[in-house]
Amino acid sequence: MKPVEWIGSSYKDFVALPEAVQNTMGHALYLAQIGRAHASAKPLKGFGGAGVVELVEDDRHGTYRAVYTVKFESAIYVLHAFQKKSKKRIKTPREEIELVRRRLKVAEEDDLARRRGIR
Repeated sequence: MKPVEWIGSSYKDFVALPEAVQNTMGHALYLAQIGRAHASAKPLKGFGGAGVVELVEDDRHGTYRAVYTVKFESAIYVLHAFQKKSKKRIKTPREEIELVRRRLKVAEEDDLARRRGIR
């Protein structure tokens, strides 16, 4: 089973989500650890395939998203967790996508260090 690694503030942001949302997304992360995909896991557009995954969960307070990657050998990396603010657009806001891109680079560097035995 692959470990889960949290990049940047993703853990703090994740635990700030409603408990029911955390439970569903936590189960989805567990499935990713064992090589399976949750029904709500979809490839995040703009990242070239299924390596970067978005989870979308709704509750009575809104829509929540978590983004993780399964691209790397050493771990499942959670890149971002947030509440979707816009009611007008379905698309993930550009600033959120840019944050995911930056954190994906950090995850790539961490994976490389782990595989080289540095971390």
